[in-house]
Amino acid sequence: MRLITILAVAAVGIAGPARPAAAQDAQFHWTGKLAAGQTLEIRGVLGDIRAERATGSEVQVDARKHGRRSDPADVKIEVVPHDGGVTICAVYPSDEGRENECRPGGGRNNTHDNDVSVTWTIRVPDGINLEAHTVNGEVNVTDVGGDVAASTVNGDVSLTTRGTAEAHTVNGSITASLGRADWDGTATFKTVNGSVTVDVHDGLNAQIYASTVNGAIETDFP
Repeated sequence: MRLITILAVAAVGIAGPARPAAAQDAQFHWTGKLAAGQTLEIRGVLGDIRAERATGSEVQVDARKHGRRSDPADVKIEVVPHDGGVTICAVYPSDEGRENECRPGGGRNNTHDNDVSVTWTIRVPDGINLEAHTVNGEVNVTDVGGDVAASTVNGDVSLTTRGTAEAHTVNGSITASLGRADWDGTATFKTVNGSVTVDVHDGLNAQIYASTVNGAIETDFP
């Protein structure tokens, strides 16, 4: 494997005191089959996303909704099938008169004064691609067989795939291991406050661009 590591500045956030309230939980479960090359897209807002390789041929998506003072029933899990696969979103109550929505590739989903977190557990069969996006939470993808695109704003991204990948965060680090070295196009790994570590196969034939503002760059590439 070839290794490139980019070290940057870390950031620390301090949350205000939580308001006392009774915690509430709710569960969501979905299974379905996708054709090889199609994409499972998960779009969350508050909460971690964890994905692993499925042992069978079905996609499995479990979500746990947890609220300390907000009602988990107010956050809807919507499933939107489309030609490219399926998109599953946590849709929060609409804010300021504008409707939130679940839409492939993204959609409006703002939150205001709602503390419900949605923790996702996903099992992805071989040959299915994965897009995993959240805002406040970590993304952890383990040993999947397809291509992966992962992003968050506040949290780390860790992924291992036998396909290709790209990852983005703002306040967090990225650790990625890619199984393929023969893809076309560009794979981007980007953070603002954190480190980036990427493993690729020795057979990679590509141009590597790495930059940092505050930190160091280390690489095994010639």
